[in-house]
Amino acid sequence: MNLRSLTVLGAALLLAACTTPLQPGEKRYSAAELLALKPADLSWPATSTVGERALREAAVADIRARLVLPAGPEREAALPKLFDLVAQYNAEIAAARPLLLQALPTLGQRDAETQRALLTAAHTLYATDAAPLIWPLLPQLTTSKPFAIAAYTLLQADGAAADRLRVMLPQQFPSWADDARLTALMQRLRPSAAAQPPLAELLAAPLRPGFPVIVSLQRPGRQVMGLALVRDAGGRFVRDGAGQLFTSPQLALARSGLPGTITNGNTPQGLFTVVGAGTATNPNIGPTPYLHSKLPVEATPAEFEHVPAPGAAAWDEALYDSYLPPSWRAWPPIKEALLSGRAGRDELLVHGNTINPAYYAGTTYHPGAPQQGCLVSHEDWDAATGRLVASRQLTLAQTYAGAGARSDLAGYLIVVELPGEGAVTPAEAHALVMAAGR
Repeated sequence: MNLRSLTVLGAALLLAACTTPLQPGEKRYSAAELLALKPADLSWPATSTVGERALREAAVADIRARLVLPAGPEREAALPKLFDLVAQYNAEIAAARPLLLQALPTLGQRDAETQRALLTAAHTLYATDAAPLIWPLLPQLTTSKPFAIAAYTLLQADGAAADRLRVMLPQQFPSWADDARLTALMQRLRPSAAAQPPLAELLAAPLRPGFPVIVSLQRPGRQVMGLALVRDAGGRFVRDGAGQLFTSPQLALARSGLPGTITNGNTPQGLFTVVGAGTATNPNIGPTPYLHSKLPVEATPAEFEHVPAPGAAAWDEALYDSYLPPSWRAWPPIKEALLSGRAGRDELLVHGNTINPAYYAGTTYHPGAPQQGCLVSHEDWDAATGRLVASRQLTLAQTYAGAGARSDLAGYLIVVELPGEGAVTPAEAHALVMAAGR
């Protein structure tokens, strides 16, 4: 297979980004349709042993074809997709390292999108090796997104870089406070000394009465599995017939590990609206219905509030704060969703997964499979047929559908970090719900 053929394949593989725009004609679901689905109704051939092997072998062939390109414009153009595939398949990481390190010193003369892609690869795969090359590059990065990615990479390689970056940022970007990405970066460089407000108060907050809410509890750093809970339209958290709190493991980690204000970064912390459910054309999401969550700004104020009237003309912090309990309105980390919407992030969905979790065996989040910033639930697929056997995503979506009072599945999503170590446990979630009186 030549590189031109592999380029077509690579483009198809990279449709897996959660930020792929939703396509016209995608199947949309009412609550009743969603509740009627069974795992056996859904299949995805690429999850079978034969289908997955063919996909991986083609992707690895694509990687290797890009690795051996001679230096020049064709290789330069091939690098962004190369590193996306290397990260997704955990393949040829060492072989690709020299190409990234050779490219970094030239990024000052490249366009902002190429800078973004290659700096993201540095952060994802080679932060320690890349850091000495990024420091001299930093003054040449004149747009906020590449600069921020470079800064986060330096911080990942050496936490002591914060002092130097704290001085550089306002010198290079005097109007940094007007840029959502740089505002978030400065918050990282100057973290708040205040303690996190009581989580129980956030879990009990009405947001807007009469709507169901998914609460996704995650750890800082997102390197372990979190837990999703569902609060019904009456304000009570859903329990099973035995009275046990409903919880469902969920990963809010992106492959890049970048913060939520950066393209393809982690799921932002904060408040989203949910505007329905659908089946994606994205091959890494597969056929299990996603819940269509939207960030502030991505959703207009009226859409966010689920009202037909225009309402507020534009987003501001006061509108966002109106959804939060008073104790949380001065806590900067919970505003990451608003900053991410202002930074242009969109299509961060609540969805399932068709990527083989074996690619990430040995990680602290296995069997989670990180994608491009969405909230991802594990699914089990039959190795012989590719038919869905069990789906935490379908269970979560159906629990949410059953908790609402509307056929359009309108509601809300809160992503919030829970201090501590290790995967979030049902016992921790239960204690918080009990403290919230819900």
